[in-house]
Amino acid sequence: MCSATALSWRLPRRLGRLGALLLIAFASGCASLPDVRYLSNRELVGKANPTIVTASGTLSDGKRKSLIDGMAARAGDTDILAKHIAAEEAISGQPLVAGNKVVLLDDGPATIHAMTAAIRNARDHINLETYIFEADEVGHALADLLIAKQTAGVRVTLIYDSVGALDTPREFFDRMRAAGIGVLEFNPVNPLNAKGNWDINQRDHRKLLIVDGRIAFTGGVNISKVYGKSSFLKSRRSKPAPQNAQEAAWRDTHMQVEGPVVAEFQKLFLGTWQRQTGKALTDARYFPPLKAEGDSLVRAIGSTPDNADFAVYKTYVSALTHADKYAHITTAYFVPDQQIVQAMVEAARRGVDIRIIFPSFTDVGMILYAGRSYYEELLAAGIKVYERKRAMLHAKTAVIDGVWSTIGSTNLDIRSFLHNDEINAVVLSTEFADRMESLFQRDLQESDEITAEAWSRRGLRDRFREWSVRILQYWL
Repeated sequence: MCSATALSWRLPRRLGRLGALLLIAFASGCASLPDVRYLSNRELVGKANPTIVTASGTLSDGKRKSLIDGMAARAGDTDILAKHIAAEEAISGQPLVAGNKVVLLDDGPATIHAMTAAIRNARDHINLETYIFEADEVGHALADLLIAKQTAGVRVTLIYDSVGALDTPREFFDRMRAAGIGVLEFNPVNPLNAKGNWDINQRDHRKLLIVDGRIAFTGGVNISKVYGKSSFLKSRRSKPAPQNAQEAAWRDTHMQVEGPVVAEFQKLFLGTWQRQTGKALTDARYFPPLKAEGDSLVRAIGSTPDNADFAVYKTYVSALTHADKYAHITTAYFVPDQQIVQAMVEAARRGVDIRIIFPSFTDVGMILYAGRSYYEELLAAGIKVYERKRAMLHAKTAVIDGVWSTIGSTNLDIRSFLHNDEINAVVLSTEFADRMESLFQRDLQESDEITAEAWSRRGLRDRFREWSVRILQYWL
């Protein structure tokens, strides 16, 4: 049986029913996630010797041990940190990179402000990759800034997804092209505009900005006005709770990175451009010399359907498998496969504190009920379930054991794991994990806990919705 089909991307908000049906008609192809039960062997994975690189090259065994011991001393638990570092090495081909400064951007306004500041200060190049780029006040302001930087001699390159920007007028992007910006429409909906093998099911869901090869941003924030207002303002509590995603502030998480790992993010952007165009970008200083800016270990993970290593998927399963104390997860769209669910359940049964914050409303109603169809199973295993109030939850984050964190574009759903180009950063740092945990607790204060007793009293209508959507989960 197929494990996913083309209907599973998040359709733009104003795409009509006819458009959806046309897209379904074009849909084709099936795929399946790999069997990763070998990751459940905690002893085997834990014996891996991780490769760690710096701006000066790969660390020797002695220097690697010294670095890990120093981080472990700050963590207060040598075994837990070493285990998560070794597990990362066992499941991913990308290197762990030392010497990075990582800044947590805890909402839309903070993200837009930080990205805008970096773009204004650009001197050589700006590479931006996004799923949605709307022609609203936020989008126009950013487009104006990019045009100004291109006019000033900074090389600007933009990749946007054809489905994600389906509502955005073509003239919006033509204006940037006319200014000299390199603009790429990823996998055009119109097959006549596509190069190579056309597959409407493959979407670029990444959110990535790189400035001058020295600073990178990634996470869940698209270019849209929904990120223009804070989801944490206390004044919102006195107002009626929003009833839909269009009225609400969107709650999302992004990160800013400086240090040697920026080169790995740059490689991912340049790789996407070359795969889509058949040509390499060579007109800027994309790889300047980089030095240590902080003490975080970071791995940049990019997944594509073309390179079926399923790195982000394996990373999530492995991190949950090796959790010993807690795993706190924030997820916008939850349509997982059984191996992800099983990793959560098994962790909870061995005493790990698993808590998951879901949205209480969303921009894709069927996805909301698909996620809720798992509540009973999660609650029965002792997993604590919450729903975020007053904001449209769009974040895709996790923090585990106070040492391991991830932020990225990847949802915990089959669509992200199988058919999208996605990007995540894994950060091994106690200091950053502390900030991630503080943010999680802040969201928890804005959430309602869903107890097993209360969930058992839900109505027949909701039960039917969950059941019917669950049947269709591979087509969402």
